[in-house]
Amino acid sequence: MKIHFISLGCDKNLVDSEMMSGMLAEKGYSFTDDEMQADIIIVNTCCFIGDAKEESINTILEMAQLRESGQIKALLVAGCLAQRYREEIQKEIPQVDAILGTMNIDAAADAIDEVLSGNAKNHISDCNSAVIYGRKRAVSTGGHFAYLKIAEGCDKHCTYCIIPKVRGNFRSVPMEALVREAEELAGAGVKELILVAQETTLYGKDLYGKKSLAKLLHELAGIPEIYWIRILYCYPEEIDEELIAAIKTEKKVCHYLDLPIQHASDRILKRMGRRTNKKELHDMIRRLREEIPDICLRTTLITGFPGETREEHEELMEFVDEMEFDRLGVFTYSPEEDTPAAGMEGQIGEEVKEERRNEIMELQQEIAFELAEKMIGKVVTAMIEGKVADEEAYVARTYKDAPDVDGYIFINTEETFMTGDFVKVLVTGSYEYDLIGEIYHEFTK
Repeated sequence: MKIHFISLGCDKNLVDSEMMSGMLAEKGYSFTDDEMQADIIIVNTCCFIGDAKEESINTILEMAQLRESGQIKALLVAGCLAQRYREEIQKEIPQVDAILGTMNIDAAADAIDEVLSGNAKNHISDCNSAVIYGRKRAVSTGGHFAYLKIAEGCDKHCTYCIIPKVRGNFRSVPMEALVREAEELAGAGVKELILVAQETTLYGKDLYGKKSLAKLLHELAGIPEIYWIRILYCYPEEIDEELIAAIKTEKKVCHYLDLPIQHASDRILKRMGRRTNKKELHDMIRRLREEIPDICLRTTLITGFPGETREEHEELMEFVDEMEFDRLGVFTYSPEEDTPAAGMEGQIGEEVKEERRNEIMELQQEIAFELAEKMIGKVVTAMIEGKVADEEAYVARTYKDAPDVDGYIFINTEETFMTGDFVKVLVTGSYEYDLIGEIYHEFTK
């Protein structure tokens, strides 16, 4: 029987989908990219912000029509939305046959068997249940890079965030299991590991009594087939000397950090439940750039948080202008049920939120375009992502570019390369967020 997987939301959710796919493949199931050819559909959902919740609900409703018509034999819903709204889903969308909680992805095969035998039931555990790891994955990112989820849950309890209620407290995956998984991925052709968690910087503190991300980086760097290691979701207040040293000295660790700072006003940061202030953020960014001059810094911000004044928004704009982040994304504040921020006074209208978001993005656009122009004339290492259709050109990524969220470098060449190849590129131009270049010389490890 054929399964069609729909994975929504973040890359951490994608890892869960890949583990489910791997376990189901071992049970003899095959997979299809076409829902019209599927016997079974599994939707792995997200509910982090309003837009993600809406996308998840609309996707379930669309697939429910196929279940209603008899086109498919089973419809399963998994992930964060399923964990949080299981009762509402079953009541409002009866075409859903079974629901899998965030800690129940290893029950997918059993759930399908139960549905097909007429004994459908849900599999929902407490979100603080044991972390699932060590399962065979069916990597869906093309094979040359893969996400490595190093922990589950979060202890920060920011006032706008629902994650602790659907993913539980912070729990690290044992280091030996991560190294083993990375070795298996490398053996299957993966050359870039992207470390993800709700918060990567706290890795290991629960298991080993101290933060151990630096040690994990050293261990992963020892895998011969891995060429790049990239770190996402680093909370600034948890970055220590040991981590900076590991990024600085381990040649395989990309000089790239994703720092979700969310705001720069001390009052708003405090209302958000964040653990930093503007001076600490400024000092950390300065320190990173002093220690690692070519580091690429990405951040995410929230505009229109309850009570944010025009002056505080302008303070954030000034901070963005001063810091000149290499990469930056902005979300408008989304009030989520059961979070403290949703009940705060001073809720801001959508139009104002969008206006403030657009102002920051226009400012960041100027910064990003100028930074891209400064790259002209430099030689960079890039990973080939694929060929541009009908052109003698390839699309690639530099160490400054995480998949799906950052830019690309387009390489004009008549030479032939494969996805995952590393090449040296002379940057000859820039176009908005992207770079243009030509082969400097072929680069092999």
